[in-house]
Amino acid sequence: MSSDEELAKDLGLFAALTIGIGTMIGAGIFVLPGEAVADAGPLTILTFIIGGVIAIFTALSASELGTAMPKSGGAYFYVNRALGPLFGSIAGWANWIGLAFASAFYMFGLGEYINDFLGMGAVGIGPVTLMPAQVIGLVGALLFIGVNYAGAKETGTLQIIIVTVLLGILGTFSAVAIFNADADSLRPIAPSGTTGEVLPVTGVIFVSYLGFVQITSVAEEIKNPGKNLPRAVIGSVLIVTTIYAVFLTLLLASVPTELVNGNKTAVVDAAQLLFGQYSISGYDLGAIGATLLLFGGLLATASSANASILSSSRINFAMGREKIVTPKLNDIHPRFGTPYRSIAITGALIVVFLLVGNLETLATASSVLHLIVYGLLNIALIVMREAEPEGYDPDFEVPFYPVVPIIGALSSFALIVYINPQIVFLSALFVLFAAVWYLLYARQKVESAGVLAGWILDRSEELPDAAVSAAASVQPEKSDYRVLVPLANPSNEAHLITLASAIANERDGTVVAVNIEQIPDQTSLQSAREQGDYEAAEQLLEQAQADAETYGADIETHVVLSHRAFEEVFDTASRYGADMTVMGWGPDSHGAPGRAESAIDELAHSLPSDFLVFRDRGFDPSRVLLPTAGGPDSDLAAAVAHTLRDQFDAEVTLFHVADDRARGEEFLRAWAGDHDLEDAHIRVETGDIQTRISEAAADATMLLIGATERGLISRLVRGSLVLDVLEEVDCSVLLAEKSHKRSIRERIFGTDDHNRTAERTGSDTASPPADAKNPQNESK
Repeated sequence: MSSDEELAKDLGLFAALTIGIGTMIGAGIFVLPGEAVADAGPLTILTFIIGGVIAIFTALSASELGTAMPKSGGAYFYVNRALGPLFGSIAGWANWIGLAFASAFYMFGLGEYINDFLGMGAVGIGPVTLMPAQVIGLVGALLFIGVNYAGAKETGTLQIIIVTVLLGILGTFSAVAIFNADADSLRPIAPSGTTGEVLPVTGVIFVSYLGFVQITSVAEEIKNPGKNLPRAVIGSVLIVTTIYAVFLTLLLASVPTELVNGNKTAVVDAAQLLFGQYSISGYDLGAIGATLLLFGGLLATASSANASILSSSRINFAMGREKIVTPKLNDIHPRFGTPYRSIAITGALIVVFLLVGNLETLATASSVLHLIVYGLLNIALIVMREAEPEGYDPDFEVPFYPVVPIIGALSSFALIVYINPQIVFLSALFVLFAAVWYLLYARQKVESAGVLAGWILDRSEELPDAAVSAAASVQPEKSDYRVLVPLANPSNEAHLITLASAIANERDGTVVAVNIEQIPDQTSLQSAREQGDYEAAEQLLEQAQADAETYGADIETHVVLSHRAFEEVFDTASRYGADMTVMGWGPDSHGAPGRAESAIDELAHSLPSDFLVFRDRGFDPSRVLLPTAGGPDSDLAAAVAHTLRDQFDAEVTLFHVADDRARGEEFLRAWAGDHDLEDAHIRVETGDIQTRISEAAADATMLLIGATERGLISRLVRGSLVLDVLEEVDCSVLLAEKSHKRSIRERIFGTDDHNRTAERTGSDTASPPADAKNPQNESK
């Protein structure tokens, strides 16, 4: 099915609220208290409250983002939209893997509770020995993966039933516990050695607060998300934090601390003790109480796993839709309307984590990964508020902005510092993997660059160069092939923009038009920015934008202030991540006629992008002459000829000068085939290279030629073929030079191979020498 299909809106407020509550009230209240009390004593109550306070800041941010962008994927989608696909990849993988860890943790807890009833022993499968909780958890995982496969409506209905029954069980336990509570049981509130464990324990139990953001993961399926989403997100955090605080206080106040300490099924034993004080018709209620809480533990861990599997599969689905992972994951089941492939992959991860992890490792790894996501989510809100992108109109706005998201981000990242270093290292590996995944795989496929990058690039003259370069360097490659056009002269603006737009359109890219305003050395750039009036520059860029839009090209415009003029072109190309630079070429342009670089840049820099330098005698690409003897710059010229042919229906003639006409034709036809120019005309001449090119250009409207590979000394001493031809032809000239890196020695003297070729042939447009084994590559 199509990748832009929508998920059905069939989750109401109560269903959405129970997704959050059901995810949170799980192992966090039934399994982790024993582990937490072993380290923090009665201060465990405080750890759950701190966790709730941290969560509420992120819940507020998530609510605003969710009402502005109710899309499947939740936190991942918001981070990807605001911060760009690099951070989107990190958030997506961290959220997805974190939820898989959490689901495995919940299933492990489910196994602990069932095994408390069954009393199974370890199970050996070949050389592997599994704990009974793992075996039971595997069975439960497969069950709930199947339930999620059936559809969101069935999942939401099941979640409502589970949460309603669960809250009834917890309420019954609390009613009995309150009559047996003794404040003295909470003393000392901070036993020796426990104060320093509060924040580390908070990091472990934070897995208990994952459910609220997962509501936003199914935002696309919530009815009336503008109202129901913030109510469900914020309400679930407040309700769950209150339940945790009250339940743990009553638990620790009503039974001896030793009963809870380190006991994974402590609430079952506590229920047996408390209910055992009562009887009906002589029948001891202890067993009933224990069974009731055992059933509650099963429901709690099951509901957490159920909701986590639902949410994690939706994140995976959203990542596929944005092409962070393969879009094939977008396929929706024709009967159930669910992203069944996402659910299957998520289920496989849960099974793997169950097999290799233990209870504390699974919980802590999930907490760290989600704290990373929550920190990024709060930053995403700040970016959206400051950038004010078109269409960002949330129904709910965070109060006390920007204090709330700043505290949310800082508290989320700060808590990670107190978590087990080994788990933090493991999580850092996942983050590194996500970044590498983006750079090596997703960057070539994703299409949206994110709000932050656009905001930075739009303010490039105001922000540090490092920030602008960083934003440009991680731009998506597929959709953001960037063609830089330095503009200074209104008379040739339209021609440069026309050429740049054609190149950008063919590559689904963006034109970046800049006007470089040279400022006297005595004036600081900051002063010039504050005092300057650049109306003429802005008018030039406005006209460039109008021209580019006429050709359907995306365009950015920037005024760049610099103490340099021509040299700044190269820094600007690097800063904006240009793949191609298209610039004008005047009779005495920048003190370096006919040159794509000044002498200083020739010595000091490599070309940061491919360059096209246009000698404007009118833009008429109807008959293009391309002289070539091979080489990297001729390869670039061929690519430009391909664009001119496709965009303007240009008639391309490939030209070659050779001593042997038959051999020259053989070379030229092979070269044309290698560059998808088989339909071009072939023309081979003998004699003086410069004269023959000049004669052939008389029938052309544009001469397209690869730049010489000679270095500075060669150009100064011998002159340049390109310059001589430029003065002799009447048509416009395009000089193409590829991006390259050469050492200072190579840039002064040229490359050895090329100098030898140049000595034999006179130029890179000449015929290859007769002894060449590969005539197409001889001039490289």
